[in-house]
Amino acid sequence: MALFRRKAAEAAEVAALPSGPRPVSLALQGGGAHGAFQWGVLDRLFEVEALDVRAVSAVSAGAMNGAALVSGLAAGDPRAALDKLWREVNQSGGRNVFGDSALWNAARPPDWLKDNPFWRAGETLAMSMSPYEFNPLNHNPLKRVLANAVDFAAVRASDVRLFVAATAVRQARIRLFETTELTAEMLMASACLPHLFQAVEIEGEPYWDGGYLANPPLWPLTGTETPQDVLLITLNPMARDETPRAAGDIVDRLNEIVFNAPLVAELRAIAMAEDLHAQGQLKPGAYRPLRLHAIEADGWLPDLSLRSKFDTEWSFLNELKARGRAAADDWLSTCLPTVGLRSSVDLQARFGQPM
Repeated sequence: MALFRRKAAEAAEVAALPSGPRPVSLALQGGGAHGAFQWGVLDRLFEVEALDVRAVSAVSAGAMNGAALVSGLAAGDPRAALDKLWREVNQSGGRNVFGDSALWNAARPPDWLKDNPFWRAGETLAMSMSPYEFNPLNHNPLKRVLANAVDFAAVRASDVRLFVAATAVRQARIRLFETTELTAEMLMASACLPHLFQAVEIEGEPYWDGGYLANPPLWPLTGTETPQDVLLITLNPMARDETPRAAGDIVDRLNEIVFNAPLVAELRAIAMAEDLHAQGQLKPGAYRPLRLHAIEADGWLPDLSLRSKFDTEWSFLNELKARGRAAADDWLSTCLPTVGLRSSVDLQARFGQPM
């Protein structure tokens, strides 16, 4: 089951498809190593030069993709920039980029052992330690990855708007970092899982992963200064066919629900605003309806566990890239012609009425 009910392009829309890239905003969800799925999606979209990306709103791994994309656009080759990012992720010493503990995964035990209750108990014991205890020097390999893969001066000078979300720890609120101020520390803040990395302090405020409160933030893309068409690329499956029963499966599903919750809340708010707009209950100019499109993790990443979000082995990253390219191919053939005309997903079907 997908998050959205897709409204594919009709024959007349396909026939009227204009040539050249069409302006869009991107909304990129976070999800650790699963961000390589977005790499594949973007690689395919830019291979056919289908879209003119004018704004990106992102969090965590999605923010890394967004920064590499904007950096690459400035250099004239976004596909090469994204390829460079994920090669650096792979070459950075493994799972530590996204916070996994090498203590429990360096040996790469088989799944049957990882699912053993004694192994799980050992993982729980290890996770009971604070990153201030097991990483007192605050080593974060993501900083090296970003320094090698992203030209931050080019990003700050770009006319593509980039919004990166992080969670302000003491204030329990979202902070949006924007294009002209963006640094590696801000991306590290957006991807900081607090049980694995020390909080990233910026201007005296400690920050954690932005996915706790916005994953990704959609409201920055609702103004008139960004394209009306928004392409959402998710990494966390929304729907599951079965109730998890094993301890590991329960943890995995809870992680998906928690990190999808902010997105669900925003989509419900957008659906409500669109309903009010359609009924003429909003003042003219008070709301600009979005033309929403989506390439979802549902159907493409349902077989992957939470543990795999920390797997940066090269063959796995390329498998995710291949899945992303296939997902993009499907979207290009069914939904691209609607960009600039109407939404290709039906928000009202899922979020228009209380459940």
